[in-house]
Amino acid sequence: MIPRQIFNADHDSFRHSFRRFLNAEVMPRHEQWEEQGFVDPAIWRRAGELGFLCTNMPERVGGAGCDRLFSAILLEELARANATGIGWPLHSDIVAPYLLRYGSEELQQAWLPKMAAGEAITAIAMTEPGGGSDLQSMATVALEDGDDYVINGSKIFITNGYNCDMAIVAVKTGSSARGAGNVSLIVVEADRAGFTKGKPLKKAGMKAQDTCELFFDNVRVPRTNIVGQPGMGFMMLMQELAWERLLIAITSIANAEAMLEATIAYTKERQAFGRPVSTFQHTRFALAEMKTELQIARVFVDRCLELEIRKELQADAAAAAKYWCSDLQGKVLDQCVQLHGGYGFMLEYPVARAYVDARAQRIYGGTNEIMKEIIARGI
Repeated sequence: MIPRQIFNADHDSFRHSFRRFLNAEVMPRHEQWEEQGFVDPAIWRRAGELGFLCTNMPERVGGAGCDRLFSAILLEELARANATGIGWPLHSDIVAPYLLRYGSEELQQAWLPKMAAGEAITAIAMTEPGGGSDLQSMATVALEDGDDYVINGSKIFITNGYNCDMAIVAVKTGSSARGAGNVSLIVVEADRAGFTKGKPLKKAGMKAQDTCELFFDNVRVPRTNIVGQPGMGFMMLMQELAWERLLIAITSIANAEAMLEATIAYTKERQAFGRPVSTFQHTRFALAEMKTELQIARVFVDRCLELEIRKELQADAAAAAKYWCSDLQGKVLDQCVQLHGGYGFMLEYPVARAYVDARAQRIYGGTNEIMKEIIARGI
């Protein structure tokens, strides 16, 4: 198959270190975190101590100044291990870039060093109970009151929400007639009066991920907490969503590749009718099809990564990667479960957990139907 050429020796060393950390300190605790519905904050501090958070942030704010290929490595290793409870990618690669690109120096210095150290856990709060992928229909409002904004509303399905020390919240500011020009992003600290969190939501999969609802009841924050300028929120969200969608494509392929490897090993060991399952033509053809389709997707994702590093990744390409790769992940995992037979439905097998956890990939980051709409607009 086609070898990967986007990583160098430094990347490989980083991958080895992070994989060793996952195996030693994350995976032995992951089942416990699934039972309690959230990851212990102590593992965030440990990841920060080892330099695994905010790797592409500049050194002046506590980061390592690395390129986004280091982020891709973190994503791939988390996906390969099926460590779906770990919310570091959203924290490091979605929240942190908003602050770095658009936040004031005051906001950057207040949060980015703590984020890199794992001393602060962050979230991005966009989705609302009645809105889904339609960001322009949001009902959460922030009204000016002297030097403050007063926020009222709620958000749902917020990753890192239960543990978060701060959330960047998408709100409506100003006249509703302005549509997308009415959306702003504002930093809300978790200890603000009127800011409350629901219990971790009981999800079908990704059970260790602390997803919850956030509620804002006359939450007062200073105007200086605005990220960028009032009314720039929708533009900022659109600029960063391409990278967010590529993150989903990266994890989709890495997880599917790992589960295919596990399935190949299983079919070589599992006996049926006196011989290994892998010797049957149907099995060989199914494995060949999955291997081929994942290789094709891998080449496309790596090409998107190259474009992202050069800051040339377009929204339609990111949308295509997200929709195609998450669809393919679902298809591959379904086939892997089938090849495991009854054992593929047992949660003690990684393929079963991956099968359940992966379903959300086609929903968050914008549903795959929305991805097709983005692609269609450019046709």
